[in-house]
Amino acid sequence: QVALVESGGGLVQAGGSLRLSCTASGRTFSRYTMGWFRHTPGKEREFVAHIIWSGGSEYYADSVKGRYTISRDNGKNTVYLQMNNLRPEDTAVYYCAAAERTSYSDNYYTREYAYNYWGQGTQVTVSS
Repeated sequence: QVALVESGGGLVQAGGSLRLSCTASGRTFSRYTMGWFRHTPGKEREFVAHIIWSGGSEYYADSVKGRYTISRDNGKNTVYLQMNNLRPEDTAVYYCAAAERTSYSDNYYTREYAYNYWGQGTQVTVSS
């Protein structure tokens, strides 16, 4: 069992930056692929980025590519999402998630069903 706790959300002006953190309980964090998703009311939850267990491979949604960076520190059981050049349309609740299964398909980890554990979410609001 893994418990995930996100932090770092808040209110920022367009063009600004935020860094989200997600800290996991348990000793097997380094075995999981970690993902970030976001949800806006009235829309489906949207994939943002994922990073494999070793940190050696990352994958991003087109909407955030070039602006967001996902990283992880397995020694601290933490995954990060650095968000730069934020836009009002980035406003959402951001969730981190952990996937137990290993897949060689980046597309697999863009799906919610790939993930076994979810955090409670952190609100990011970008004002124009």
